[in-house]
Amino acid sequence: MATRADEGHVFDPTILREYDIRGVVGRTLHEADARAIGRSFAAVLTEKGGRRVAVGRDGRLSSPSLETALVAGFVECGVEVVRIGLGPTPMLYYATQTLDVAGGVMVTGSHNPPTHNGFKMVLARKSFFGSEIQRLGRIAAAGEFPSGRGRIVEQPVLADYVARLAADYRGGPRALTVAWDAGNGATGEALQLLVKALPGRHLLLNETIDGRFPVHHPDPTEPKNMRQLQDTVVREKCDLGIAFDGDGDRIGVVDGQGRILWGDQFMILLAGEIIAKRPGATIIADVKASQTLFDEIARIGGTPLMWKTGHSLIKAKMAEVGAPLAGEMSGHIFYADGYYGYDDALYAAVRLLGIVARGNESLAALRDRMPAVVNTPELRFPCADDRKFKVIEEVRGRLKAANADVIAVDGVRVKTRDGWWLLRASNTQDVLVARAEGHDMAALRHLKESLAAQLKASGIVPPPEFYGESA
Repeated sequence: MATRADEGHVFDPTILREYDIRGVVGRTLHEADARAIGRSFAAVLTEKGGRRVAVGRDGRLSSPSLETALVAGFVECGVEVVRIGLGPTPMLYYATQTLDVAGGVMVTGSHNPPTHNGFKMVLARKSFFGSEIQRLGRIAAAGEFPSGRGRIVEQPVLADYVARLAADYRGGPRALTVAWDAGNGATGEALQLLVKALPGRHLLLNETIDGRFPVHHPDPTEPKNMRQLQDTVVREKCDLGIAFDGDGDRIGVVDGQGRILWGDQFMILLAGEIIAKRPGATIIADVKASQTLFDEIARIGGTPLMWKTGHSLIKAKMAEVGAPLAGEMSGHIFYADGYYGYDDALYAAVRLLGIVARGNESLAALRDRMPAVVNTPELRFPCADDRKFKVIEEVRGRLKAANADVIAVDGVRVKTRDGWWLLRASNTQDVLVARAEGHDMAALRHLKESLAAQLKASGIVPPPEFYGESA
């Protein structure tokens, strides 16, 4: 296939992120960018001998036009596009595992506001991220695109994807009552099909896909977005509640008392099931996870591994070390035990329901038995995109000079006699992300004061509510 040198295309530098492409539609991200992404990714695809690519989209209002432009870019470079339709991001991952394609692209803004959108990419069944995404920018700028004429194949995979999810449900005699909140995100239709294949009673909230997200924002890491689900669980006497983010690769969990279980809490249950079958198995969690998770994995016979936050980074590490399970505080859960190793919130929900249904205790009782912790939820501080990584460098430098006990896998995780605190730069938003965990409330207060001092030293003033927020 020949390569031609066309007029180049220059992306706004803020949209080429560490593990995906994200921007504000009409401001930093346009249809012309989508077309250029298709053409640039076609260059990478064809140089490796690939000729077919799967393309999917989420339910954002801008996704249809961006998907059309993306597909056009592929076709004019000689690539055959398999359009799998509307659904969650894991459905695109599923397509790249089960269809005869060399890669895949999902048009999705994930959990970001309705005005945002972007692209997640897969090449040869592996995440496409980091320097590879930066290379797309160079290819586009040089106009080094393949020539040819591809075609479009319509091949919806939603039904097959949901059937695959349901196939791994392993329940018990208990019939669960479950409340589900799709947040008007891309999981809506898949969820409606899935619950029909599961036993028990299922109550669906916001299952209609609506890119305006009219009821609440689809981000289960924000407690305010979980209130509707919590209220429903308590009112309807549900065994548990499950929520999804905008594109279905992150899960939120609520127990029967309406209490939120964060990712590092319900990961203890998921890890226990795996380690019982595979003693010594490596279980990966990101740097934001509670120390109690790492300690509990070790206690029950697993091998804990702390790694960088980011779905692409976790997946790559998981494949490298052969881990059967990985998870993030944010609710990305990755199963390679019986599944494909990518983050899929619907699949994680199926596995979690199976654990609860087979057990003799409620999820609330299991939560009560977890080691007591005093910590903050995930905290976010606004910080300009061109400033956030510099702040981390400044903080790291000051801590090094003070001979602090620091883990620098991703940002800075500082261990003291009171516990630990973390500060890192988000790869998807203009924010710094922090957590702190102490032995008691007094220790947590000391940790937050230390964190606040470092933020202030770099010109960032935490809001007043920061000092009183704990979980």
